[in-house]
Amino acid sequence: MYAVLRKEITGFFSSLTGYVVIVVFLLANSLIMWVMPGQWNVLDSGYAGLDTLFVISPWLFLFLVPAVTMRMFAEEKRQGTLELLMSRPLSERSVIYGKFLASVVLVFISLIPSIVFIISIWILGETPGNFDHGGTAGSFIGLFLLAAVYASIGLFASSLTDNQVVAFIIAIVLCFFIWTGFDYISSLNVLSKADEFIVRLGINEHYRSISRGVIDSADIVYYLLVTIIFNEATRLSLLSKNRKKA
Repeated sequence: MYAVLRKEITGFFSSLTGYVVIVVFLLANSLIMWVMPGQWNVLDSGYAGLDTLFVISPWLFLFLVPAVTMRMFAEEKRQGTLELLMSRPLSERSVIYGKFLASVVLVFISLIPSIVFIISIWILGETPGNFDHGGTAGSFIGLFLLAAVYASIGLFASSLTDNQVVAFIIAIVLCFFIWTGFDYISSLNVLSKADEFIVRLGINEHYRSISRGVIDSADIVYYLLVTIIFNEATRLSLLSKNRKKA
């Protein structure tokens, strides 16, 4: 697994992929928070907070994370190297989780420069350092876990096809649905008694919960469970295709 992890991380930073993800994430958030006028502009709002970062970032990751994962299996299939990779003394899970962890590491690296935003808010506050530390820490944890779920979904999408563009589109659709689709279904009031249960099936409810600064074990278990489900779905997808070729 660690060999795959090293290979993928090296691949990210030997090409433009890793740098593009980090730069786009930081640049987009910076423009919205500090340059573009509107309700999300910190200077216009007169409130020194990081709410904009934690509202915008899930939508940015909705596109950036699938852009990272779309090539991981699709490109291996297109080049015919997937069979070679699977023939090595590595289990399917080692390959999948190695690629998954590489994506998560890249997300983590992209979040590190966000410390600049924290320092800026710290200084701009009427009382320097007077902001919701617990909520900020919880939001960063929630954002990281959300991106991890996106990564597992992106890997699953990449395992379904040998076309990177198709994998990218499938991943965005699936991530969008699990982010906001269950909220929309519950708003239809078709199953009024099950509305609360339906909402909790989506990421958004758990992300909002952690963003309050309260780390509930139920929210952590949800993220871990969804991540494992999609990684295992990726394994089954690869096994299914291998059996068909056999």
